[in-house]
Amino acid sequence: MKELISILDGNTFLVSNRHGDIEPALDFPTGLFSFDTRYLSTWLLLLDGERLHALSIDDTESFRTRYFLVPGEPSHYLDAKVSLIRSRAIGGRLEEELTVLNHSGQDVAFTVRMEMAGDFADLFEIKDTRRKNGHNTASPGEDTLRLNYRRDAFHRETVIHSSAPAQVDRKGMTFPIQIRAHGEWTTRLTVSTMIYGARGEDIRTLLPYSGNRTVAAIEAEHADLAARAPKLGCDYQPLAAAYQRSLTDLAALRYESIALGVRLMAAGLPWFMTLFGRDSIITSLQVLPFLPELIPPTLTMLAGLQGHRLDDFRDEEPGKILHELRYGETAGFEEQPHSPYYGSADSTPLFVILLDEYERWTGDVEMVKKLEFPVRAALAWIDTYGDLLGTGYLWYQTRNPKTGLENQCWKDSWDAISYSDGRLPSFPRATCELQGYAYDAKLRGARLARLFWNDPHYADQLEREAAELKERFNRDFWLPDKEYYALALDSDGTPVDALSSNIGHLLWSGIVEQSRARRVAEHLLGPRLFSGWGVRTLADDQGRYNPIGYHVGTVWPFDNSIIAWGLWKAGFREEAGQLCEAVLAASRYFEGRLPEAFAGYERDLTEYPVQYPTACSPQAWSAGAPLLLLRVILGLEPQGEHLIIDPYVPSRMGRVELLDIPGRWGRVDALGRSREDTSSR
Repeated sequence: MKELISILDGNTFLVSNRHGDIEPALDFPTGLFSFDTRYLSTWLLLLDGERLHALSIDDTESFRTRYFLVPGEPSHYLDAKVSLIRSRAIGGRLEEELTVLNHSGQDVAFTVRMEMAGDFADLFEIKDTRRKNGHNTASPGEDTLRLNYRRDAFHRETVIHSSAPAQVDRKGMTFPIQIRAHGEWTTRLTVSTMIYGARGEDIRTLLPYSGNRTVAAIEAEHADLAARAPKLGCDYQPLAAAYQRSLTDLAALRYESIALGVRLMAAGLPWFMTLFGRDSIITSLQVLPFLPELIPPTLTMLAGLQGHRLDDFRDEEPGKILHELRYGETAGFEEQPHSPYYGSADSTPLFVILLDEYERWTGDVEMVKKLEFPVRAALAWIDTYGDLLGTGYLWYQTRNPKTGLENQCWKDSWDAISYSDGRLPSFPRATCELQGYAYDAKLRGARLARLFWNDPHYADQLEREAAELKERFNRDFWLPDKEYYALALDSDGTPVDALSSNIGHLLWSGIVEQSRARRVAEHLLGPRLFSGWGVRTLADDQGRYNPIGYHVGTVWPFDNSIIAWGLWKAGFREEAGQLCEAVLAASRYFEGRLPEAFAGYERDLTEYPVQYPTACSPQAWSAGAPLLLLRVILGLEPQGEHLIIDPYVPSRMGRVELLDIPGRWGRVDALGRSREDTSSR
């Protein structure tokens, strides 16, 4: 695959090749996208009929980039008589400025051509290579080309306008130009994405809005978010770079919901530029100590879209928190159930966990009172619809075998849950981390009920249920001969005995018996799971292990951040630090931007983390991972009206200082030094 360059603003984004061109593709989302629809599938620049090649690319900012181009093959660049600068920015709409420079000593005539087309493919159609059911038209006008797509009430339009006079046809624009000696010619192309209708009330009322924001407005918003975040000072360059890149990417991934007037976080470019329950909650947990004001919109939106009925098509059940919300054609015409879709078993307990953690940090009692009934409904779902077999565990099995997700835990690819020999278990399945989340949610729900809802009886009930779940879990999931917790239980209650990264989430939830915590930590940092760059999703001696398999051997930064938090909470500070250092060291090879996942090869084998070919980047919970790792390194934990700071800085990191940490205590500073750094002073 050729190197791809992307820019984004909220859930509007553009993916092109390294020359700035977009060519038709049905297997990867190249193009200009907004609200799950591809508005440009062809955007190809020609000079006198020749393709152009990049000398240099400036892509340091998330929302704009510049290409410095010359015609011809690389061997012909010497003493080029003409060059082009292609400057583009995205802010709800795309603006691209083309500048042609004549380097010769005489007037020269050129023909600039921009090939243009929009196939209006739904993102799901690109992934599954589907045929369109509607009709496309192209309408040339004065310096303007309109590309339309209609299917019943579903109507999308791309409007392309040139600031310079253009010869417009159905396939693009041509500019016959003449440039004086050592002169230049410029035009500005503006591409607006228009939405006129959608089928389905859910789509219409929840449609987000990015607007046509100026570059100055985007710059100001990004600068404001960075200014509100705590200031990091440290000796370890990978941490400093990852922290700044995370803040930039988190700002870029935010988009506005016009219906609710709130800013939400898209999950990741290119496949997941929308609201996800699980991703949004975990990202919120990661960023909470740094930007707590980002959390209420997510909590409010998820509560507002909480399931209230039985809907097999959408896997919806009363009290369940959504998995994914889409806005494209396939969702509007119910060819996919994502309007919204509820196929995740973990987003519901995680919702309760997030609200409690948010109150611990901020003291926002009003939010806790406002969301009392959604939280009660979520906790009720765990013990009713979530307990499919009535065994006291949280299970999953889709109600929609045609288009629903088979696996409804975070490892949701079809082959992610397996026995150690590679066999796939029967449904329903109860993965281990789901039980940990349910346990934690019950304890946190009990705290909320006792302190803020004036319901001590309910609090006692939840605490009793949590204690029973912990006892039951440690009896049924522990594998005495292997000395780790099973990945899952199958429909017969038989342990699914694969060794996986999921056991790290158990440490975070607190469901692990203290006598077994040490062995769990040893497995996580042992050679079967730990690659040197992070913990693999699946141990390297398991039947389905593949170092470049999506959920069966890769390293996921978000997963590792939760595991590091779990190690820290269980008292394994040195092991937590080792994991933090490994993941942050890997970020250096991705220019500070941790991708969705990278390969699980041994560090000694590759000497650098190998890219996963289709990883999302940026991705929200990967952008949040360095923030959570920083929290772990500094040992930040709210306790009443105070912030406990108990740092354990890994070796070679030196000084780590975080200033103006926000919370119910106002703003405080934290400072930590590695042992080597301390002993040398």
